[in-house]
Amino acid sequence: MIRAAIVGASGYAGGEVLRLLLGHPEVEVTQITSETYAGQYAYFVHPNLRSRTELRFVRPSELKPCDVLFLAMPHGEAMKRIGEFAGMAGRIVDLSADFRLRNPADYVTWYEHPHPAPEWLGKFVYGLPELHREELKGARYASGVGCNASVTILALWPLYKRGLVRETVVEVKVGSSEGGNKESPASHHPERAGVVRTYMPAGHRHIAEIVQELHLDPEQPGLHFSITSVGTVRGATATCHCLLKDDLDEKTAWQYYREDYGDEPFIRLVRAKRGIHRYPEAKILSGSNYCDIGFEMDPYARRLVVIAAIDNLMKGAAGSAVQCMNLMCGFPETMGLEFTGLHPI
Repeated sequence: MIRAAIVGASGYAGGEVLRLLLGHPEVEVTQITSETYAGQYAYFVHPNLRSRTELRFVRPSELKPCDVLFLAMPHGEAMKRIGEFAGMAGRIVDLSADFRLRNPADYVTWYEHPHPAPEWLGKFVYGLPELHREELKGARYASGVGCNASVTILALWPLYKRGLVRETVVEVKVGSSEGGNKESPASHHPERAGVVRTYMPAGHRHIAEIVQELHLDPEQPGLHFSITSVGTVRGATATCHCLLKDDLDEKTAWQYYREDYGDEPFIRLVRAKRGIHRYPEAKILSGSNYCDIGFEMDPYARRLVVIAAIDNLMKGAAGSAVQCMNLMCGFPETMGLEFTGLHPI
């Protein structure tokens, strides 16, 4: 058994990490922190955990050494204290955006302030196992992943790695939980600080991750990205209109996606000609770590419409974090993440 602690466990993402670790056969959760709810039971904030744990929140100043430390703090907090946290745990998974970007200048561009610990950026592996599995095995530090970035990167990776795309227009529809838990101001979902933006037509910070991971030209990425909030709580669904450089038939496209994702434990390729869910839908992924991907070829143009869906709090946050921990610690990658989602819902 390894000992794990969660800093910022009263937020949505931190609460999901706690839920997953309570069911993980190789992990004992020793501490959970919250400035706001110090002294309260975990189930006071996360009522779904009633009768599952008697853990109480402690203040971050009371944190004790452990084997794995999960940081689910607001953006900008972990980067200020990373030296302190590194002295408390052999392995760290940070769910915020503080160590996602490799180039320190990108924090000035996208987060409007310099990074106070740029020497740490190269020590963190970007926490998307489908692209960085070998680097994560045995790693000491893993970054979080932006939920909108995750679903978009996974949707587009097979096409961009082969240089097939000239330009892409992406629309991501997200649930309200992306705005964070406003009842716990000290432990919001990373980055968002409880602010719900119902429509963001341009300039979203997750673009920086997409540009980095798809190896796009930062000056001319050929990526047009928008976010819209829809009437759900969980979920992120990306509709990606990929304008292709050359002709591409649907059979070949499926071949590329099967080559890259056929053995991935948490990616499911959706290709249904009949039925009620012929394309990926986020609602049936609630609570699961899956990313469903499907697409449709435009027969009248060089346009491939790729649709991908995730639970933003799972594959877009806590689920990927636990998946990274499994790789870092040498556990089976799927351990503690076997839940398949719900239907009907």
